[in-house]
Amino acid sequence: MQKPRVIVGISGATGFQYGVKALQLLRELGVETHLVMSKAAGLTRQHETAFNREQVEALADVHYPAGAVGAAIASGSFRTLGMIVAPCSMRTLGAIASGVTDSLLTRAADVVLKERRRLVLMTRETPLHLGHIRNMATVTEYGAIVFPPVPSLYAGPQTIEDMIAHSAARAIGLLGLEHPVLPRWGETLPALLAEGERA
Repeated sequence: MQKPRVIVGISGATGFQYGVKALQLLRELGVETHLVMSKAAGLTRQHETAFNREQVEALADVHYPAGAVGAAIASGSFRTLGMIVAPCSMRTLGAIASGVTDSLLTRAADVVLKERRRLVLMTRETPLHLGHIRNMATVTEYGAIVFPPVPSLYAGPQTIEDMIAHSAARAIGLLGLEHPVLPRWGETLPALLAEGERA
């Protein structure tokens, strides 16, 4: 039986580690990953991590240059569970919202949407202006899931790595994949009742 496939896009927004962690968690689940990074992602990688490009590419089963618009992931006939863009810059969000496929990353996202597959966008920006919000609304209407990596403090993270892993695992979960690193409210974490109430 063919392994499940997931496309991982990494754009130039801050939060390069989200893409790295998504690749690591997907590998642990035995998922075949197809990686494409934008040109700006390289700058963020250098600034925020100690990884070189080759080390990041080695985390994926297949990797593509951003300009390889004829790659497998540019076609709807190439079957995948969907795509995670981690992180997703406002430029990338805007391109997806307007249907501009000027790179393999935005083309792959467009294909995922047109094939009615799951697209998870880990958007990174704050504060937001109205254009950002409208683009988020537009991609949501197309069927994408806008998932800003907001720390879940109820999970009791002890390190930045814990927060990154939690957000990446939540994003993967939106593709229907379960990773044991993700604590779940009411399951591995106790759900709380209001003071004075009984279960």
